[in-house]
Amino acid sequence: MAAEPPMPTAGDHPGPGVSLHLLGGFRLLRGTTPVVVPRGLQRVIALIGLRPGATRSELAGLLWPEAPEDRALSSLRTALWRLRQDPCCPMTIAGDTVRLGPGVRLDVDELVGTAARVRDGGDPRSAAGALAAGRHDLLPGWYDDWVLLDRERLRQLRLHMLEQVAGQNLAAGRHGEALEAALEAMAAEPLRETPHRLVVRIHLAEGNAFEAVHAFYVYRDLLRRELRLEPSATMSALLDDTLAPIREASRDATAGRPSPAGRRT
Repeated sequence: MAAEPPMPTAGDHPGPGVSLHLLGGFRLLRGTTPVVVPRGLQRVIALIGLRPGATRSELAGLLWPEAPEDRALSSLRTALWRLRQDPCCPMTIAGDTVRLGPGVRLDVDELVGTAARVRDGGDPRSAAGALAAGRHDLLPGWYDDWVLLDRERLRQLRLHMLEQVAGQNLAAGRHGEALEAALEAMAAEPLRETPHRLVVRIHLAEGNAFEAVHAFYVYRDLLRRELRLEPSATMSALLDDTLAPIREASRDATAGRPSPAGRRT
């Protein structure tokens, strides 16, 4: 690994300003300066960041799952030795466990922390920051089993966080903020019903019947086209009161027409 300008002396505890970014791709920075890390060592650093306090055996088994245990542990020892030779080393070792150094900032931790604050109804600024948090997937283009599991875990965490933000703002009457969060969740997963349901509820709360009906039918058509499914009964029920007069008028109009058999030719 290397970065410019020259780094301080080597050690397990990197100085302040070191950050590890795994969302949207691997980046290790000292301040704003990228640190060049070989791909093999990127995997080691990324896993250490995602599995804080993991033992050497756990790390070796995840990184080299097809290798015998002794060979996997030997590969891990070599990788850790290479990492510790560099002054940008972002990890610390205590006994049999390996973790990121205390001065290393991890973007995944920021997403998890923001989601926890939103869930607990904490600082309103958390809700504002939730829209941008975790907008990019974890390590896109990586297909290790441990990456795939964490990628889905963080994706679901963000979707639920955005939906909670939308729901909290809707309950507080902040319809603009609620709609923004719901649309952000919708963009992240267009076929997921929950954000579409929130959008319909928000439009109804604002008194925008046309927008609510339009949002419902846009989602219904998307679901039919992509999955050949229908919206749930819960979502359809949201519009029962709104569509009742339209359905009643349609039934009345149909009842007033002569049947085809009764028409004169």
